[in-house]
Amino acid sequence: MNTPHVVVVMGVAGTGKTTIGPLLAARLGVPYAEGDDFHPSANIAKMSAGTPLTDDDRWPWLDAIGDWAHGREGLGGVVSCSALKRSYRDRLRVAAPGLVFVHLAGDRALIEDRMSHRQGHFMPTALLDSQFATLQPLEGDETGVVVDVTGSPEEITARAAKALSELP
Repeated sequence: MNTPHVVVVMGVAGTGKTTIGPLLAARLGVPYAEGDDFHPSANIAKMSAGTPLTDDDRWPWLDAIGDWAHGREGLGGVVSCSALKRSYRDRLRVAAPGLVFVHLAGDRALIEDRMSHRQGHFMPTALLDSQFATLQPLEGDETGVVVDVTGSPEEITARAAKALSELP
């Protein structure tokens, strides 16, 4: 990537978006935005109660992330966002057409194990099945890379940066 892009670090809960996002942003020398911070309080309350969000719940959240990404066009940035469905990624691209996605992907058992050990996060492990059921992987016409989440955060970040550098 020769010019500053806005990168969306995506994937199901527990893949490490909040850990890898800031590390990747630091490595690329651009600002990081935590996607969860864009959620309205009603969304956080629903997820904390173990209730999956509906698409109607997600639209304002995605629009807020899209607005941030649009403001970073040409400057670069990294934002975390589950972006599980193609329609969600399409909505983000309406606001910021040049988005590049880093899909953090891994084995369900590994992700569940990581989720069970984290503290202070509103997303319960019980919602992991709904996350995997909703996930639509990147398609061939979407600019992005898939990065395996095995290994340390530093190893995952290095793989992501390398994969991004190899994009046309």
